[in-house]
Amino acid sequence: MTEFVAADSGIRQLHARFVDATWRKDHEAFGQCFARDGEWKIAGMHIRGRDEIASTFARLLGACEKVQIIAGTPLLEVGEGTAIGRVNVTELAKMGDGSSAMTLGVYYDRYVDEDGRWRFQWRHWGLHYRGPVDLSADVVRESPDFGAFPNMPGADAPTFTKRFA
Repeated sequence: MTEFVAADSGIRQLHARFVDATWRKDHEAFGQCFARDGEWKIAGMHIRGRDEIASTFARLLGACEKVQIIAGTPLLEVGEGTAIGRVNVTELAKMGDGSSAMTLGVYYDRYVDEDGRWRFQWRHWGLHYRGPVDLSADVVRESPDFGAFPNMPGADAPTFTKRFA
């Protein structure tokens, strides 16, 4: 149980660092949330390696004035130096052009304890909604439900994106 508690605490801190880096648009801190050979699957992209993840993050957030992420409590299954998990996420974005959007989805994660700190080894974003805060847009029907935890998407499972007017 002690191993689980330590991993849970470390992984919650990882999520906090991820949220903080996003709010501050700090691509270097964001990259440090990932293992050196980490993978980030989001919006139809599969980004590999900490440096590429950091540069992609900088590019993606370039169009945003601010992004606030609200992460739920992660569900975890812990092994020795590794873990899997999933966390529900709400994202509120103020775009540079003055528009705004809300995004709802699930991150499916594989974690690794690297250099004494928990990091994302693999993150798969399951988009379920992107649109106005009043939820008036359609949900993303293509995004599958992988079932109860600890079910996870396969390594080749696609991610989706939704653009709206």
